[in-house]
Amino acid sequence: MGTLLHDLSASGMDMVETHASWVLLGENTAWKLKKPVDLGFLDFTTPEQRKAACDAEIALNRRLAPAVYRRVVPVTVDAAGRHAFGGAGTVVDYAVEMARLADTRRADLLLERGELGPEHITTLAGTLAAFHERMETNERIASFGSPDRILSNVRENFSQTRSTLHRYLQPEQADELEAHQVGFVEDHRELFVSRAIDGRVRDGHGDLRLEHIYLQPEPTIIDCIEFNERFRYGDVCSDIAFLSMDLARAGRVDFSERLLAAYATAADDFDLYRLVDFYEGYRAFVRGKVTSLLAEDPAAAAETRKRAGQLARRHYLLALASGRDTISRPLLLVVGGIIGSGKSTIATGLGDTLTAPIVATDRTRKHWLGVVPTAAVREPEWSGAYSPKVTARIYGEVLRRAAGVLGSGRPVIVDGSFRTREQRGRARLLAHQLGVPFLFVECRATPEDCRARLRQRAEQAHVSDARVELFDEFVRRFEPVDELGPEEHLVANTSQALPETLRELGSRIPAWPSGH
Repeated sequence: MGTLLHDLSASGMDMVETHASWVLLGENTAWKLKKPVDLGFLDFTTPEQRKAACDAEIALNRRLAPAVYRRVVPVTVDAAGRHAFGGAGTVVDYAVEMARLADTRRADLLLERGELGPEHITTLAGTLAAFHERMETNERIASFGSPDRILSNVRENFSQTRSTLHRYLQPEQADELEAHQVGFVEDHRELFVSRAIDGRVRDGHGDLRLEHIYLQPEPTIIDCIEFNERFRYGDVCSDIAFLSMDLARAGRVDFSERLLAAYATAADDFDLYRLVDFYEGYRAFVRGKVTSLLAEDPAAAAETRKRAGQLARRHYLLALASGRDTISRPLLLVVGGIIGSGKSTIATGLGDTLTAPIVATDRTRKHWLGVVPTAAVREPEWSGAYSPKVTARIYGEVLRRAAGVLGSGRPVIVDGSFRTREQRGRARLLAHQLGVPFLFVECRATPEDCRARLRQRAEQAHVSDARVELFDEFVRRFEPVDELGPEEHLVANTSQALPETLRELGSRIPAWPSGH
């Protein structure tokens, strides 16, 4: 392959090498060639296999990067022995022709320069939630999320690294990591099964790393797994956990948590928190395995091997850490109050501070009804979708979702009116049963401000169905918060400026440690 690569890159193009490919970078075009290797989980040893992989790469990557992937181009050799893309002569190989994207918009480089912001993370989470929603699932795909299949993957990872893992981890660390990953699957079989039943196992991306994401400004995501559907079919939690893991590896745990929170809201999938730490560790181990292959490749450049070895150790250590206690502080924070009092605005502000997911009664009710969050549901007062029976069910589901987040060791915010002592008492009881702190933030505003907000809300699509005609009756039915002591009851004056309100609350609520 040396002559081929020399001919194709003779014009001074840069080359990027991975364990499975070479990428030649021109000014506006990139060409990706498959290495003629058999690594067990992929086999590119024949031109026919490489051609099939190139075809699959084009088709699959057009799902998230339609303008990038152009065509499969033959690699030819002429009578003089010179190789070319699409030239005259005998076809000896194949390459994927792509539009070259600007490195200045690549997510990992934006992060290094301090130019990747919270708004990018939120947008990316929405893009991925929408992608997963439209991707296929069926009985065969769902089988890839079964506990037996996951357990087989885990054991294969350790089997394939048995001879090299000692170069990156101490023996006792490797034993601890293997015991944790195998034990988690064995102990949570019903959880993996329920995810498949719920339709959360889908055809995904499989390799969601920062270096595969370009923000232009909308996300363009390249380089999905095309060579083995076993690594692309899986729980959507596994897909998103790959990216949250990569953000943590890059030192931005705050962005990692923000991604999960935004994705859970966009996908209405708060149960992912029950699995995400396992999948982050699983994905980190896979990355450690893959980069160690490059580190052990005698044909790779010495500097490439050195960097790969360093990265492999970092990923293995990250996998180890995923099985241990987190540095986050679990907290059940309920934001309640009368309609129009600014609950959702305060919950959003606190969510930004804590990088915590927000489980909202309004969104949960719309999901239960099977409508988009902003669809207006007009029912007679206190009946239908807003009857006491349905409302009790919604509040029960909200607390169930919150329990899953708290069980992962993270804080969670619940956004709802919580107008009765019974509703607030159930939330408080959950916190006490789980042994986590409980805070109820009661939002208060003047009646004039509340009514003005409700009238403004009626003029636009909104998640809440509360309207000004309900205000007086809602106030009458709201039971005073006199059952909680000052250590669990905070009052937020939302008639004042939002930054001031959040500063006052922030002095009482611990924030997530900074990722900087």
